[in-house]
Amino acid sequence: MSEGRYRLIGSTASPYAIKLRALMRYRRIPFDWVIMTKALRAATAHLRPMLIPVLQYPDGTYRGETTTLAYALEARHQGRSVIPEDKAVAFVCDLLEDLADEWAVKPLFLFRWWDPEDQIYVSRWAGEEWSTSDAETGTAEEIEQFRQRQISRMVILGATAENKPLLEESYRRILAAFEPHVGMTSYLFGSRPSLADFAWFGQLSEMATDPTPMRIMRELAPFTDHWVRRLDDASGVEGKWHPRERALGGMAEALLKIAGELYLPFMAANERAFARGLDRLEINVWGLPYALAPFKYQVKCLQQLRAKFAALSAGDRAALRPVLERTGCWVHLSI
Repeated sequence: MSEGRYRLIGSTASPYAIKLRALMRYRRIPFDWVIMTKALRAATAHLRPMLIPVLQYPDGTYRGETTTLAYALEARHQGRSVIPEDKAVAFVCDLLEDLADEWAVKPLFLFRWWDPEDQIYVSRWAGEEWSTSDAETGTAEEIEQFRQRQISRMVILGATAENKPLLEESYRRILAAFEPHVGMTSYLFGSRPSLADFAWFGQLSEMATDPTPMRIMRELAPFTDHWVRRLDDASGVEGKWHPRERALGGMAEALLKIAGELYLPFMAANERAFARGLDRLEINVWGLPYALAPFKYQVKCLQQLRAKFAALSAGDRAALRPVLERTGCWVHLSI
């Protein structure tokens, strides 16, 4: 590894790996992109949870978790920040990043492993790059083992027949939130991309590639498809943050509405179910059911969002109140 350079270890089939890759390209941080191999998996096996991507620092140490890494890189490298300067807008950035990381991955997972066409496409791709078994990388055996492993996780992750209508509807609403607003110089909070933009890029880029969600995106949101493709390498983008009022409207408000109607009620139901020791949470959103075993990690995500909100100044919370109340987010955050 060259002196002063990072190594980003991942797979092009991972929304989180390409999220961090695009972010580092935009920030012009020197790094080498490396596909995860069995040898590298062994070298990074001490990290918990064992997920990709893994970022190897110039000193040789390995670290994971893209949100943590994004903020660590902010502290280590000056210029071209992906965190809006306005603290109130930066909170909304954190919330919308969380929405992408923790919810958008659900329809992505459903689409990938529901239909045989998508299963075959993704397992061949990921089975070559994201080798998880003892079978030889890229072999028919490895590809089939990867497909079976992912299908076995569908119930755990909520990709069920019961939940399919809501997951598909959430994807259509996400596309509808983006489509009127994206453009050559249009991002969530200005003419420059934020951490939340890169999180959405990661999820939507995979859905723009996998067969079924790709067809839906090209039909319903062609400009979002173009926007996602460009954001893969925004190293030449120069831009500014919008003033607060403008930054909190438009695309950001459209996504906040999805957070207020769907994501935060789901997270609150997950928290209640986990606290009561229930083995199943049930909600109904947009007239559609959703049920899942509660997850401890998502309890932590909600607690972190509430802590960040509570840490804002009274003035910043007051500035956010109108849009958070309009979108249904306020009641879940101001606890």
